[in-house]
Amino acid sequence: MLVEGISDQVAVETLARVQARDLMNEGVVVVPIGGAHSLLRFLTRFGPADGGLCVGGLCDAAEERHFCDDLARAGYAQPSTRSELEREGFFVCDRDLEDELIRALGSDAIETILAEEGDLGSFRTLQKQAAWRDACFVDQLRRFLGAGARRKLRYASLFVLALDLDRQPRPLRGVLSRA
Repeated sequence: MLVEGISDQVAVETLARVQARDLMNEGVVVVPIGGAHSLLRFLTRFGPADGGLCVGGLCDAAEERHFCDDLARAGYAQPSTRSELEREGFFVCDRDLEDELIRALGSDAIETILAEEGDLGSFRTLQKQAAWRDACFVDQLRRFLGAGARRKLRYASLFVLALDLDRQPRPLRGVLSRA
């Protein structure tokens, strides 16, 4: 399973554990590829021409067309719609997986998690800064998560663990159902 970054890997592996799945025993490996522009290299290595492995994954909305093109370059049928991309095993996150998790949880649940982790005060400080005062909650939170050392990785797991089972983001649920 190819994902763009390490925080995506953490989220996928955490949800698998919540679902009582052992991806390793199922023969599934979640591989962070270091960004969408590395996709072709991984598809070539693992895909139909060389590895012949069943490959799927997640991508950000901004990278959807790139994923479709690279699938064709690597010897897969070229998807032209999001539905066709999903049939190939790749699920698109609106904006990105972090945004999907933020929307699924909502601001109240996120602020509760930040408080439990001792980070709500720091987040409030960021919200008061002139550059972020008028930004929406999602943009403020994304900036906050990206600014702290390893914060994005830590919160990827915490956000997944806080999800109600019926509120799992569609792309995350979809990619695990194909794994």
